[in-house]
Amino acid sequence: MEKYAGYVRSPHYYETDQMQIIHHSNYIRWFEEARVALLEHLGLPYHILEESGIIVPVLGVSCQYKEMIHYGETVKIHVNVEKYTGTRLNFTYHITPVSDETKILTHGDSQHCFLQSETGRLVHLKKANPTFHQLFSDYASL
Repeated sequence: MEKYAGYVRSPHYYETDQMQIIHHSNYIRWFEEARVALLEHLGLPYHILEESGIIVPVLGVSCQYKEMIHYGETVKIHVNVEKYTGTRLNFTYHITPVSDETKILTHGDSQHCFLQSETGRLVHLKKANPTFHQLFSDYASL
């Protein structure tokens, strides 16, 4: 299994304010885009989870802005599985310029859980879907 290299994003003009700085509300959307791309990299896009009867709601999200990102700058969103427990999944995000991936512009995290879509009850992936459990467990250990 290969670690995900990151999600490259070029800001759209509509995501800026009058100073052509990316509006703070867009970073949460970017985190989601990167998270979806990571799941696709793992061969487990959301539609596969949902078709199996599992949904993955967001329990919490935070974002710390270190430096402004402007329209015209291309960034990379590095997303990692920070913690996986079988019922919960936490991600971390670091946004860097593509030109200097050591410079962190923004970082954040999100917390999720696994629920049965029909009942809304918490799912233990190890029991409900051992294949998904093993995939998340293996990736979290990279």
